[in-house]
Amino acid sequence: MAQVLEFRLPDLGEGLTEAEIVRWLVEVGDVVAVDQPVVEVETAKAMVDIPCPYAGVVTARFGEEGRELPVGAPLLTVAVGAPATGAETEGSGNVLVGYGTSEAPARRRRVRPTPPTTPAGQPAGMAANGAATRKGTATAEHAPAPGVARPVGTAAGHGPAGHGPDVAPADEENRSEGPVPVISPLVRRLAREHGLDLRELHGSGPDGLILRADVEYALRAAEVRGRTAQPPAEPHPRVTPTTPAPSAAAPPTQAPVRSSAPLGGIRTPLKGIRGAVADKLSRSRREIPDATCWVDADATELMRARTAMNAAGGPKISLLALLARISTAALARFPELNATVDMEAREVIQLDHVHLGFAAQTERGLVVPVVRDAHARDAESLTAEFARLTEAARGGTLTPAELTGGTFTLNNYGVFGVDGSTPIINHPEAAMLGVGRIIPKPWVHEGELAVRQVVELSLTFDHRVCDGGTAGGFLRYVADCVEHPAVLLRTL
Repeated sequence: MAQVLEFRLPDLGEGLTEAEIVRWLVEVGDVVAVDQPVVEVETAKAMVDIPCPYAGVVTARFGEEGRELPVGAPLLTVAVGAPATGAETEGSGNVLVGYGTSEAPARRRRVRPTPPTTPAGQPAGMAANGAATRKGTATAEHAPAPGVARPVGTAAGHGPAGHGPDVAPADEENRSEGPVPVISPLVRRLAREHGLDLRELHGSGPDGLILRADVEYALRAAEVRGRTAQPPAEPHPRVTPTTPAPSAAAPPTQAPVRSSAPLGGIRTPLKGIRGAVADKLSRSRREIPDATCWVDADATELMRARTAMNAAGGPKISLLALLARISTAALARFPELNATVDMEAREVIQLDHVHLGFAAQTERGLVVPVVRDAHARDAESLTAEFARLTEAARGGTLTPAELTGGTFTLNNYGVFGVDGSTPIINHPEAAMLGVGRIIPKPWVHEGELAVRQVVELSLTFDHRVCDGGTAGGFLRYVADCVEHPAVLLRTL
């Protein structure tokens, strides 16, 4: 006998406590296999496809697209066949944290097919005897016009021609409990943006499927009802030479009344990536006593060196990769800045590996992918890894592991056309190097005024891990490498 197993939103790791449903990959009634992706969710870190640990038939889905669910909330239920042995009830052993698929959940129920009922509530077989005598009149009086969808709450005779009356209350109760017959995410988004409950619509597609035309019609109908419900505006009084103007008999001035209504404007929920960024930056400001120092550097020789590298053939070297190579060399000289602070133990922990984060602005918001073991990579390897992570960030496919674990961050805000910034440290790191735009500026070179490619560098650091002398030494070494790239030859 079939059993219904409940699959809950698993713990995706990295301290994530909730996820937003982006797109369902299965419908109610679909047959799924073990480890088949069933839903796409967006966490505060990345987009993730969630695989199902059970094989069977999907009997229910919990949550509409766009809804946030906490970890542990039901995602869907799957009807599986009766196991012959205990081994068949074992889960998939999928590697996502918190699946708990080693045994079946305690909540189980049997799948009982519900016989179709007539509007009077009788089973179809019992009502068949008297159906022939009433078929002619019932069809004409109660059947809605085919191919047309409308809101449930629209009274008969009040909609456009061709729309039938409301459905029976029993049908309404079934619709409120069952899944919404919508496939297209565009239809769901259109309804969500206009505050329309899809459960109040009857679809004109196959098997009652709600189409975009159904949603658009319901919105037009609601607009028509809203206009007819508004009272007519009072006509302006006519002013004639013999009739005094209404302002002449104006009442005495009254004190203004303060309204307790909420302020208008656009309200955007702080959730997903935007919410994670807000929480992390707020924590950084609360916990880290940061300071910032600046220096201008002549980047002309660095730009020439990059041009020479790319002219020699092979993969092109990015400017970001050269700056990353300079940063790892500077951290080798000043390891105090590749650290984190453990306030519970009241210790500063210097880290022996450099996992370099870099700020990347995407359509989904600011993300900081992490290049693992950046200190052990050359310019070509850094260029390739930056390109891979940037492409994944733009596509929203970064994994939580690729967005966490950084020890130092490189922030190239010069791509926005600005010179300087005082960035907020990426908690729990201890420092961030900022790079402004590289532009021609007058510069004293070898005792003469010349036009050179100048960049502004800034270092924001945690004052708990070091003093200004260490931070200044780090930034000065970075500037020296930018001005004289041959300095790096000492550490290659």
